Amino acid sequence: MTTPSRTSLHDRHRDVLPDWLALYYDDPIELTHGEGRHVWDAEGRKYLDFFGGILTTMTAHALPEVTKAVSEQAGRIIHSSTLYLNRPMVELAERVAQLSGIPDARVFFTTSGTEANDTALLLATAYRRSNQILAMRNSYHGRSFSAVGITGNKGWSPTSLSPLQTLYVHGGVRGRGPYAHLSDAEFIEACVADLRDMLGQTRGNVAALIAEPIQGVGGFTSPPDGLYAAFREVLREHGILWISDEVQTGWGRTGEHFWGWQAHARSGPPDILTFAKGIGNGMSIGGVVARADVMNCLDANSISTFGGSPITMAAGLANLSYLLEHDLQGNARRVGGLLIERLRAIAASAPGVREVRGRGLMIGIELETTGPGPNAAQVIESCREQGLLIGKGGGHDSSVLRIAPPMTLTVAEAEEGAGILERALHGST
Repeated sequence: MTTPSRTSLHDRHRDVLPDWLALYYDDPIELTHGEGRHVWDAEGRKYLDFFGGILTTMTAHALPEVTKAVSEQAGRIIHSSTLYLNRPMVELAERVAQLSGIPDARVFFTTSGTEANDTALLLATAYRRSNQILAMRNSYHGRSFSAVGITGNKGWSPTSLSPLQTLYVHGGVRGRGPYAHLSDAEFIEACVADLRDMLGQTRGNVAALIAEPIQGVGGFTSPPDGLYAAFREVLREHGILWISDEVQTGWGRTGEHFWGWQAHARSGPPDILTFAKGIGNGMSIGGVVARADVMNCLDANSISTFGGSPITMAAGLANLSYLLEHDLQGNARRVGGLLIERLRAIAASAPGVREVRGRGLMIGIELETTGPGPNAAQVIESCREQGLLIGKGGGHDSSVLRIAPPMTLTVAEAEEGAGILERALHGST
């Protein structure tokens, strides 16, 4: 039996999968295996991975410690559900609760970030007995019906129908919009005034504000440090909960902090924190951390068939241990800082680059949507041709290259990737 060619696999993909299931590249690639910060396609081409399966391969491809933990757990038992005691789940929950910064924390595991945000919305609306949610403009929180209903990015919101009443708040994008010209302090003051004005027009209780400390799909945009701390003070006056969506910002990726909310810590931790992606290093793990009174507010039965499965929890434990023992947060700070400065130097002479922004190994290169430089699709194609995989994102008026390598990235690999990006941004290969 012959192996189907990449083209025929693409044809088969289009025959049986939805048209809206997007693929990168004019000639999509099939990734067959990986090691460290590299992956290989079905034709044997090697790529430096600067996107990690959308920030999910957090430590490294085929990390031996995670592979060993998964293999050993698979040899014992793969699945049991939450109806039975599960040692790996309890052990990972203990570690996540302690790391979260939330007092008297409880942890519930899901299978994805979308499901984690769904659960957070369920908890907040049940606790507050309200379906009113504050969300940030340009935000993204997942693919489910309720998560789409609070997504402030039209490119990822295919319907206006929602079980929630969503009110969108200013502040998630520093460099665009009506407050962009203000200083950081004035920007925060204006956004807080806007929040107060909005709350003055709502009727009944608002359940929660959900916010990504750094907006992922929106193009790695963020407010000035302290904005959500200032928001938190206003929210407390009304009893409104704060949900920090850490699906992309968690686990030390930003270098400066273990969680994104810690850049806004003046008013304390969030009431609810959601996580996913990197903790499983590719295994399907999501979850919610909340104060005990919030987590325990549900008065109906609830379980998770696949959330917290023994095999994914074993992977999460091994991955988290590796991350902490090897100080990958520190590596993200050091190598990411060097990479950001290198990319800013490149951008100074590259046509059509509007801004390089980010923290640690979470970096966005925003391109002008019109002008002399190559567009995002052209840059991504050029990078692939030269052996580099990157991502893209942005809001309704922006186009952003997203760079988020595994957190074990070396200085030499950062320099290699920067060199490829330099050639791609200048339209050369």
